[in-house]
Amino acid sequence: MKVKVSRKAHFNAAHRLYRPDWEDAKNSAVFGKCNNPNFHGHNYDLVVSVKGEIDKETGFVIDMKVLKDLIKDKIEDALDHKNLNLEVPEFKDLNPTAENIAVVIWNKLRPHIGASNELEVVLYETPRNFVTYTGG
Repeated sequence: MKVKVSRKAHFNAAHRLYRPDWEDAKNSAVFGKCNNPNFHGHNYDLVVSVKGEIDKETGFVIDMKVLKDLIKDKIEDALDHKNLNLEVPEFKDLNPTAENIAVVIWNKLRPHIGASNELEVVLYETPRNFVTYTGG
């Protein structure tokens, strides 16, 4: 029997969506207000879920304290109150769209989640705009 457990988290970050290889007009046309050269910020909400078998000894899929600490150490400390374009190495050459941020978060967490467990990241850029990534 597989069960999915989830932990919510939150971080604030600034970013600018643009491609340096495009002209300003094309960046503006494609990314609109998100292309502001002075950046803009979001209050991101994050839901990290781990799906797997319940351990017969502990009754856990994953210890929620372990998951909480992992999210704080690998995600919140790395992204909170940062300019993603300028301060987060993963976005040096990667446009920090919600899609790419979700994949980066998944990649940061995956090595620390048991191989037999599935990992899902849901990232809310706004209350109505969100991305889900499950790997692959």
